[in-house]
Amino acid sequence: MRVFLTGATGFVGSHVARAYASEGASLRLLTRATSRLDALAGLDAETVTGDLREPEKLRSALVGCDALVHVAADYRLWVRDPAQMYAANVDGTRELLRIAREAGVERVVYTSSVATMGFKSDGSIVNEDTPVRLANMIGHYKRSKFLGEQEAIGAAQAGQHVMILNPTTPIGAGDAKPTPTGRIVVDFLNKKFPAYVDTGLNLVDVAEVARMHVVALERGTPGERYILGGENLTLKQILDRMSSITGLPSPTMKVPHTVAMAFAFFDENFTGRLCGKEPRATVEAVRMGRKTMFASSAKAERDLGFKVLPVYQALRSAIDWFIAHGYAPAFDKNLV
Repeated sequence: MRVFLTGATGFVGSHVARAYASEGASLRLLTRATSRLDALAGLDAETVTGDLREPEKLRSALVGCDALVHVAADYRLWVRDPAQMYAANVDGTRELLRIAREAGVERVVYTSSVATMGFKSDGSIVNEDTPVRLANMIGHYKRSKFLGEQEAIGAAQAGQHVMILNPTTPIGAGDAKPTPTGRIVVDFLNKKFPAYVDTGLNLVDVAEVARMHVVALERGTPGERYILGGENLTLKQILDRMSSITGLPSPTMKVPHTVAMAFAFFDENFTGRLCGKEPRATVEAVRMGRKTMFASSAKAERDLGFKVLPVYQALRSAIDWFIAHGYAPAFDKNLV
């Protein structure tokens, strides 16, 4: 089986690439001209240089492939030019699906996000059937992923064999960028997490997310969404887990959302708009934090054989990887 995979140089995509390689797939990987290729070290794969914002140039790369696995996305919670994010996440997805159809690619796995689900502020656990609409999406990233997912659903409804996976918050080794979740871990390890807000996330082992990308090609139902999640944890519980792993103190001061919002407003306008750097906190991130992102993976467990794994080992792997690669100083394991 020949698989064209986008996003292979990223955190989730690199794990997906290795999952397919372990199953003997022939890989053709999309990379950008500016991509670091460290995550692909040791992989026997063909690479193609291109950009989701110029999908027509990818046509020849899709010819001869049995499957398209579209993992790539512009994943940032702050961006100076939102149009570029929509061009990649929405227009790029729509056009890539079209070109795959025209090239005769038989099956597609589209990696969406749990961010497209209908989360509430009361801590309810949501699933794929929880009502949601575009107006519920906070920020350009969520809106662009919601619209991109609608393109995938529409393609499936029109007859294209497209399966949709919705990972929650992947955690594990290899988060080189790092993602916004990885930054939580790095900031904690560097003792830059003095306080926390009252919010919650679902953390999932990135290796199990990668395994599902292989399984979905055979067992997924076109047009269906599948939440891939692990443990539902408050931010405080996540920090406490990292404390138990490292021996570093977990913050005890809870900051009201109003205070966090004021800091984010200042940081976004000073660091982002005036200095041109990515802010540590954003208004959209604080707004999202008002909703507890707890989710159920029962459908994926039933239909795909997905496994909800305890997050401890994945969190430990992330911590060990960040330290081994110089993101944070080593902790004294004798104290743990």
